[in-house]
Amino acid sequence: MSSRRPLKETLEAGLPGPSRRQHALRRLTLWAALLVMLQVAVGMVVNLYVRVPAHHPGARPSEYFSGSLRSVGWAISSGPAALAIHATLGLAVGAMALVLAVRAVTLFGGWVAALSVVAAAMVIGAGFNSASFLDFGRALSSLLMSLLALGSLACYAVCSHLLGSGPPSR
Repeated sequence: MSSRRPLKETLEAGLPGPSRRQHALRRLTLWAALLVMLQVAVGMVVNLYVRVPAHHPGARPSEYFSGSLRSVGWAISSGPAALAIHATLGLAVGAMALVLAVRAVTLFGGWVAALSVVAAAMVIGAGFNSASFLDFGRALSSLLMSLLALGSLACYAVCSHLLGSGPPSR
């Protein structure tokens, strides 16, 4: 039988200094926030300087999901460079958001988990709106994509604050 307390009890007991897991999740949260910021910046470049053709594989699909999959595949493999980077980063941000949410739920619970799940939902929503923008070219999809990305960034900022600061305790 181990004399170590479970992480949740340790955090609730208010012991000084963050745990290693807490510090690792805070670092992951910071990386997710930085990736979202980079994604928003590349998105601005795409918005200002890239013209998505009205006719490309997946454009104006009769069935949303298969058409969107073709649109995103086209953007990554054959689209302009900034669009390909933006689409690829979007997939990376989505994967990181899901990993972070799962880790937050399994390790911490509470507000950190809730905000991480909300952030992941916002990132996924931004991804669906990006696919809609590729499919149909509507400005509203682009606006929603940006607002959802910035909302996820706000969630990550609050998570980072809730997780505290400082080096991991030894």
